[in-house]
Amino acid sequence: MTAADHTRAPVLEALAEYRSEGRLSFTPPGHKQARGADPAVREVLGDAVFHGDVLATGGLDDRLTRGRVLQRAQELMADAVHAEHTFFSTCGSSLSVKAAMLAVAGPHEKLLIGRDAHKSVVSGLILSGIEPVWVEPSWDARRHLAHPPSAEAFERAFAAHPDAKGALITSPTPYGASADLRAVAEVCHRRSAPLIVDEAWGAHLPFHPDLPSWAMDAGADICVTSIHKMGSGLEQGSVFHLRGDLVPPELLGMRADLLGTTSPSSLIFAGLDGWRRQMALRGRELMGGALELAAEVRAVVEEIDGMHVNDRDDFCGPGLAHGFDPLPVVIDIEGLGVSGYQAADWLREHRGVVAHLTDHRRVGMQITHADDRETAGELLAALKDLARAAPGLGPAPRVEVPSPAGLRMPQVALPRDAFFGPTEDVPLDRAAGRVAAEMITPYPPGIPAVLPGERLAEPVLRYLRSGLDAGMYLPDPTDPALETIRVTAEG
Repeated sequence: MTAADHTRAPVLEALAEYRSEGRLSFTPPGHKQARGADPAVREVLGDAVFHGDVLATGGLDDRLTRGRVLQRAQELMADAVHAEHTFFSTCGSSLSVKAAMLAVAGPHEKLLIGRDAHKSVVSGLILSGIEPVWVEPSWDARRHLAHPPSAEAFERAFAAHPDAKGALITSPTPYGASADLRAVAEVCHRRSAPLIVDEAWGAHLPFHPDLPSWAMDAGADICVTSIHKMGSGLEQGSVFHLRGDLVPPELLGMRADLLGTTSPSSLIFAGLDGWRRQMALRGRELMGGALELAAEVRAVVEEIDGMHVNDRDDFCGPGLAHGFDPLPVVIDIEGLGVSGYQAADWLREHRGVVAHLTDHRRVGMQITHADDRETAGELLAALKDLARAAPGLGPAPRVEVPSPAGLRMPQVALPRDAFFGPTEDVPLDRAAGRVAAEMITPYPPGIPAVLPGERLAEPVLRYLRSGLDAGMYLPDPTDPALETIRVTAEG
């Protein structure tokens, strides 16, 4: 077998050739290589964006895709992460994870899913009619944080539901906690059931030995990765990888084709292709630098009064996470007496620093290979300023976070049936006991607190109401003020 040549970037090379040959297109996109774009848009975005925006079929490649541009780029990506097949997606991992689910289970078939799944997984359940069997995460009740479910939890779920078609786990989490994927894969494979890993936050994991194991290396069957999150891809750039013989590649491709756009972005393809080349050639060096920088940032933040950086000792251990990624620098600011929402707002408004994760007691500052000592220095200066300003921000509004048991509500109807069936809107104070017909999702990280088909309980409703009052962002309820909730109609 010929060794893969990772110095090549087929998509980027095809875009360069398109420009150098001066092809004159009478096809979409209608801006025609920036010539028709609005001048103000050209001024803000630059013409290079439009120059790379060509049809994938008939532009990036010929009418019959005889140049195999995209296929060659996907083959190189697969080689870089030890997969057998890779599929590019320009619709984000939200599409990729749905395609993976549909390749493993169908309507009214069961799929084991960690309850800390992203809202895109729940959307997949609504669209497909798959019956979820929820697997409880490993809950840290003291820190009010969920880590990926254990292999033992999946073992118990399979024992109770031997007809389940497969399993889906999220690892790493947006907080940097990772599962024992090898053990979970073994649980699945003893039953010839495929394992899907939502590895949206793990694009960087294959490229340095000090990072947690990644899905393809741990024996998973399908892995979904967002290249735009921890990598260098453009927003919406996602890939899903496949290995083993439990899911035919043709079937996964068909399911993806069912959901994907027929007008994929060559710009996003180029970002995926370029990231793979960058990592294949320099990944260890770049990730090593990011890890060193993150360690330095963590050490300084830990010395700031009122701040604590969650580390391996906080996240890993019996009943907690298996592995830990230090690049999402998650800072517990409970000691400052302010919420993560207040801290994020202050940092953005007063220091121009944008946090990623925010919750009732934490802010997350993602370090990547793109950071350096200058950006790290600005972050640390801003955090020190926040610590000084915190006493003047007022006490943190109280968020009534339930116990792990209080967060769980029984799934009494299929998500699809509850979502598409007859509904009504009821006042929040009369919603307990009713069956939810919508998702309600604190964002980020995008893990729904309420799913369609769950019987609503007072602790979760108090949590969402108090969270909204404290600054929590809830993008998806039909009533953004949460004065009413959509539930299934009675009678």
